[in-house]
Amino acid sequence: MSWGRLSQAERDAAYNNAAAVSESARLVLSRNEMSAVFRAAHSGFLDLAYGTGERMKWDFYPASNVEAPCFVFVHGGYWQMNRREDFAVFAKGFLERGWAVAMPGYSLAPQVRLAGIVGELRAAMDWFSARGREFGVGGEVVISGWSAGAQLAALLLDHERVSAGLGISGVYELGPVRDTYLNEKLLLSDEEVAACSPVRLAVVGKPMAVAYGSRELPALVADAREFHGKRAAAHAAGPLIPVAGADHFTILHELLEADGELVSAGVAALGKARLG
Repeated sequence: MSWGRLSQAERDAAYNNAAAVSESARLVLSRNEMSAVFRAAHSGFLDLAYGTGERMKWDFYPASNVEAPCFVFVHGGYWQMNRREDFAVFAKGFLERGWAVAMPGYSLAPQVRLAGIVGELRAAMDWFSARGREFGVGGEVVISGWSAGAQLAALLLDHERVSAGLGISGVYELGPVRDTYLNEKLLLSDEEVAACSPVRLAVVGKPMAVAYGSRELPALVADAREFHGKRAAAHAAGPLIPVAGADHFTILHELLEADGELVSAGVAALGKARLG
């Protein structure tokens, strides 16, 4: 059924990941608890301020070698929920691979508009470029994010410090989002929809893998396929990765181990970038 014929309840349900996954509350609680333990055990370079906002901070998890590649992960939450601290455990797989990991925080809607969030994260990457080596992180960067964080990562792929990208369960077209409950806080403008929807923008030629779970909501599956399709049509490198059996929350488990599917995808993306 076309989007225009859907009821408001159907439009809302199309993007409600928590309602679509019956175990979402348990999975989120487990994620947060594991992340608290992980973060307490890796407390060397946390809460590094890159701006004046309360949430404008980095958590760095450096590798033993300052020149090791760095996996930069932007958390999701539809631009209005969650915090970087609750995703710390997903640094585990890349750290075991010998990489560094860095996770930026950012202000949330409705305190800040989406364009402002993008601006904060660009400032975060500028700070990273200037100061990262002071905290043990000086290598090549793969930018990544989950859900709304994947949209933000896609917009940051053009940053000069970034070599490649990995989008996980992303929202790459914001037009339909404006017609859902999410817009009560986002208040998206025409200009923001046009400027912040990766599928509407010129393709960035750097490699970027686009991943989604086979049990994702259809709207997110369609977004991933459309975004990857546009990149492929422009001959930009990077595979489309349907993670078998994964939903919007369990897909992140592929970041927990060194041989996880998403860890391997990030490593491969950087390999393609090095080949030019």
